Amino acid sequence: MSGTVADIPAASFPPARSTRAATRFLRHRLAVAGVVVVVLLIAACAIGPMLSPYGPLTIDLRRRFQAPLAGPHWLGSDQLGRDLLVRLLMAGRISLTVGFVAMGISTAVGVLVGLLAGFYRGWIGTALMRLVDAVLCFPSIFLLLTLAALVSPSLATITLIIALTAWMEVARVVQGQVIALRERDFAVAAEAIGASDGYIMLRELLPNIMAPIIVAATLNVARAILAESYISYLGYGIQPPTASWGNMLNNAQEYLESAPWLALLPGAVITLAVTSFNFIGDGLRDALDPRGDRSA
Repeated sequence: MSGTVADIPAASFPPARSTRAATRFLRHRLAVAGVVVVVLLIAACAIGPMLSPYGPLTIDLRRRFQAPLAGPHWLGSDQLGRDLLVRLLMAGRISLTVGFVAMGISTAVGVLVGLLAGFYRGWIGTALMRLVDAVLCFPSIFLLLTLAALVSPSLATITLIIALTAWMEVARVVQGQVIALRERDFAVAAEAIGASDGYIMLRELLPNIMAPIIVAATLNVARAILAESYISYLGYGIQPPTASWGNMLNNAQEYLESAPWLALLPGAVITLAVTSFNFIGDGLRDALDPRGDRSA
């Protein structure tokens, strides 16, 4: 991907600019393809399992290790004869839920910290940004694994852990944008007429920095899905019999030679989902950049 979230200058969204942004996004073919893939993936995960005659825990010992397209299980079956397509879709519900919820939490925390640090500066801003730097000092995967090893693994705890290790970039972007806008005429005028700090931050500054926040939030979905896959693959995340894409890869390790599809299919779905969200983020960054059209 070219550039970073921080490349997007703060900008508001009048109707004409919104129309130009939508046009630029639609010209970004990879981003549009990413949207289509994500929508289809969400729809398949939401509806697909209800249309299948098999449940995610239905065991069919007569058809253990059935290869894809070689029997009634379209994408094959695992070591217990469970339908791999249904388990992929049910796992997608878990992984996508983690991705979206973790994105929401991490974005909210990052925006709050960035707004306060950029608006107040001084010792408050310095303390908050040193906190950001301190968290960033730890490699994210080791921080994730350490936190995951200290708590009982569940959907809620894993989601919260991922969110609390993914808010720092949002905070840095928001802080930089707020500092740039803090002395602009509209912010100074609001302060001069006696507007409260909260009003200035939430009604004057925040709407003008939504572009980089939207891009960062989109990219955080991809990162959260990957993070869940990492820790579940290593055995610290979502625990069987609940399926996630990460623990499906973990369970497939010992069958790589005899039944490679058990690893290839969840790996392919993870790659497809993460790549699609990254393409969407790339397209949004180009579309929301008021300096011009850089789309593909």
